[in-house]
Amino acid sequence: MKILLIGFRGAGKTTLGKELAKSLNLSFLDADEEIEKEEGRSIKEIVEKEGWAYFRSLEKAFLRRLVKRKDLVCALGGGAVLHEEEMEALSKESIILWVKASLEKIKERIIKDEKTKSQRPALTSLSFEEELERLYIEREPLYQKWAHVEVDTTYDNLDSVVNKIKEILLKGAKDG
Repeated sequence: MKILLIGFRGAGKTTLGKELAKSLNLSFLDADEEIEKEEGRSIKEIVEKEGWAYFRSLEKAFLRRLVKRKDLVCALGGGAVLHEEEMEALSKESIILWVKASLEKIKERIIKDEKTKSQRPALTSLSFEEELERLYIEREPLYQKWAHVEVDTTYDNLDSVVNKIKEILLKGAKDG
């Protein structure tokens, strides 16, 4: 089994992914953390020195390697869905969960998150609010396109969301 979590930054992919992996007795990977380990520097440093195109090439290479992996839960970066060919390959042999949250909840989480300032670089030259709204609207159709299942983390607590996912997975296994 391979479960991939997609969604906007701040939706809760990493938090949910860790808990889900533990609950299913699978290993957990965070794509952004794996890229940082490979590069020996933060995404913010990578982007500041090399630019977004270079980071996206690293992300694409990670996705290609991920196709061969099994028995894990992986939180993909918010922009992973931009890689059409790689997402197509992954969608054929993975369960892709779209981790959703309202834009207001995402704003709240990003502002509270210590990693935001130190490790998450701006994606555009727009203000924080404008960037968030524009990218949220732009990426939503891509998340919808690749998702096999949608889970909303806006209001439910973590245990409740994990239990819902397990029910969905169990039902899917029974349905064949």
